[in-house]
Amino acid sequence: MKVEFYVLPSSQPTDRLTAACRLAYKAWRAGFITFIRCSDAAQQAELDDLLWTFRQHSFIPHEPYSDAAQAPVILGIDQRPQSNAGILINLHREISSHLDCFSRVIEIVNQEPELLNICRHNFIRYREQGYQPARVEL
Repeated sequence: MKVEFYVLPSSQPTDRLTAACRLAYKAWRAGFITFIRCSDAAQQAELDDLLWTFRQHSFIPHEPYSDAAQAPVILGIDQRPQSNAGILINLHREISSHLDCFSRVIEIVNQEPELLNICRHNFIRYREQGYQPARVEL
């Protein structure tokens, strides 16, 4: 499994959501099933709205997690995907307990000090679990 930490130059929380939308759009266009793991229900609702509007002339087909969710992009919090999804975009502060469902994990990091510390810790945890996380500057 490939693990990448996408590092944003700003500290704005909304920039993380916009980056998640851009990455989900690229994954969808490339034919990958994507699970976006939100930190809570409020963030999930905000991201749901943003996925409809962040591109002026198109939207990303998505739906909130359910047992029957069939969209190319699924929004959840800590559910196990019903089928193996290709990509996990993790906006949660903790590593997913369902890593075995994904071939690629993307963590989106901004410059907010608390989040930076959490992500540094998670980077180490991935290494301890045998993964080779990579850093990608955006």
